[in-house]
Amino acid sequence: MITLEPTAEQRELRDAVRAVLARHPGHAAWVPLTAQVGAAALAVPQEYGGLGCGAAEVAVVMAELGRALSPVPYLGSAVLTVGALLAAGDRRACAEHLPGLAEGSAVGALAWAEEPAGGGGRGSWEADALHARAEPDGGHWLLTGTKRYVLAGPVEPSLLLAFARDRDTGRLGLYELTAPPGGFTVRSTMDPSRPLAEVLLDRTPARLLAAHGDAVLARVRDVACTALAAEQAGAAGRALEVTVRHAKDRCQFGRPIGSFQAVKHRLADMHTAVETSRSLALAAAAAGAPPELAAAARSACSQAYAYVAGEMIQLHGGIGITWEHEAHAFFKRSHGSAQLFGTPSAHRSRLAATLGFTPAP
Repeated sequence: MITLEPTAEQRELRDAVRAVLARHPGHAAWVPLTAQVGAAALAVPQEYGGLGCGAAEVAVVMAELGRALSPVPYLGSAVLTVGALLAAGDRRACAEHLPGLAEGSAVGALAWAEEPAGGGGRGSWEADALHARAEPDGGHWLLTGTKRYVLAGPVEPSLLLAFARDRDTGRLGLYELTAPPGGFTVRSTMDPSRPLAEVLLDRTPARLLAAHGDAVLARVRDVACTALAAEQAGAAGRALEVTVRHAKDRCQFGRPIGSFQAVKHRLADMHTAVETSRSLALAAAAAGAPPELAAAARSACSQAYAYVAGEMIQLHGGIGITWEHEAHAFFKRSHGSAQLFGTPSAHRSRLAATLGFTPAP
């Protein structure tokens, strides 16, 4: 049975993370989050210097990062990179890199998505769409290809992992770059609070960590979707809080706008969306990020967050579309995050396939 009620330890973790984010805005929160709270160590097993917690504790941190629209590289380093190393099962790589990732002295990134064939500007996250090439070179490998939408921090990561296909067998593998890539460029995006980079691999030296890349990718995607769903649910909850406060304070015709029935109905709909998405995100995390719950939470939380962020702007009126108000930042994050790790519709299709449903002829 899955319980959605947070434990005392999870409530303490939530309060600690929220306090750090309140005192240290932006990228300045990374050091206290990792050094004082131990946030980056949550998913790392104790044998590698971590705290040995699970997806539920990671979800607590992600929800708070979503509330603050924090740009720290937690998702890319403490979730994706750590998750990929653990799924790969290379004990040497885990012993070498996980202690640094756990304490925050090292920051990792996972080069995953690529531009689909024919372009179109929207990255593809599916395994069969990954075509970066890995060529054997003695006891090492050389990687060639372009990776997009890499979750990045303010500086180039100290550890970069990449998915690529064996040139000879076509088998997908996970590789650790042993030399800097040909290019690591942080791109300007619609959402400035989520740094994304493009990585150019030009016969870049690498070491094979896992030849079973499809299985590693499947597990990483479930972990990533569960963490991102928690972030989206947390951000949607904060957007609702700000909107409710505005509805109480903003007066029109001599009374708060929140007293008008039409506004009450819209706020109630926002509350329903927030609580539904929060329940799914918590269920996926509490269960350890299984494929069906990860896909369901990722799809539902994306749509709920986009809806709530849009209503936030509408109910704030003119101030909601200005740079001076935070509403536009929630709106941008909602639509940007909806494209990470696959679109909501892609995850609904994945959920249907997991449950054994087939489309009608």
